[in-house]
Amino acid sequence: MKSVRVWLTVLLCGVLWISVSSCFNASPAYISTSKTRNIHLIVKMNKGDYWNTLKLGAEAAAKEFNVNLTFKAPDSESDIEEQVVMVEDSIQEKADVIILAASSYMGLAQVVDQAAYSRIPVISVDAEVGSAKVRTYVGSNGYEAGQKSAERLIQLLQGYGEIGIINFTNSSLTPDSGKTGSIDYGARDADEREKGFLNYAARFPNVKVVQIAYTSSSTSDAENLTREMLNKYPNLRGIATLNEIASQGAARVIQGLKRDSVKMIAFDSSPSMMESLQDGTVQATVIQNPFSNGYLAVKYAVEALEGMDIPERVDTGTKLIDLENMLWPENQKLLFPFVR
Repeated sequence: MKSVRVWLTVLLCGVLWISVSSCFNASPAYISTSKTRNIHLIVKMNKGDYWNTLKLGAEAAAKEFNVNLTFKAPDSESDIEEQVVMVEDSIQEKADVIILAASSYMGLAQVVDQAAYSRIPVISVDAEVGSAKVRTYVGSNGYEAGQKSAERLIQLLQGYGEIGIINFTNSSLTPDSGKTGSIDYGARDADEREKGFLNYAARFPNVKVVQIAYTSSSTSDAENLTREMLNKYPNLRGIATLNEIASQGAARVIQGLKRDSVKMIAFDSSPSMMESLQDGTVQATVIQNPFSNGYLAVKYAVEALEGMDIPERVDTGTKLIDLENMLWPENQKLLFPFVR
């Protein structure tokens, strides 16, 4: 098994270099690189394979387009106030553009309006923010991602059984509140993924979502929630996790308890998820394209500064990856989050 993992890591890292090179070769020649731009990238958290890969994509574009990139992120995705302070600091530091992955849809709206008032364009990446002043959104469609997760899990369960969801939230809701994520206080991507999953599952009368738990940006918290869920619902047949942290925590518990009867659909493509796919703990994972998210956010930020028209939305897509298709050439280009 160790040799398989090493081989897979080497292969996918090689594909990463091809992907990076392709981005460089595809870059438009009409963007002027004679002037250095100061762009601030503010994301939800300063750790995790997903955010490290997004940063890597942004750094690749920064090098190509002569950008001085400043990276900022709080220690936790739940620290909305710290993110607000970081945006305020970027305004005071007179950033040319702010690229923001908002931890809260409405919690960051006012400070984004302040940036626009200061004539600083804001590009939204990965998670949307509730401000009409945002120039463009670069990222995946969370609703469609949630539907893909539900479709595969229900297919595996042959259309019946109890399902649990472990989502992530940045609101004040507690895991036992029984409520779904809040658009007003939580992250829009978390809310949209959950809505997509539930709306798809509602088509199946013999499928019952018995619990939705909300984890913070801690794998240990996700592990505890998974244990509690499995203990509370001994007949649980499936678990869907809707971000990287939730997926890592739940997979560890299912593997440790040897609950092979519980089918799991994960989210994102961290190295641990690839291992969980190989050992059968996870049956599939919905992956995004964080490298492209970071790269394109910087590219469109530069175009906005050049006075070019940029699209209002750039959907970088999601894909469901399993053992059968993970080594397909078109999928290998997405599976490169080996960033430490």
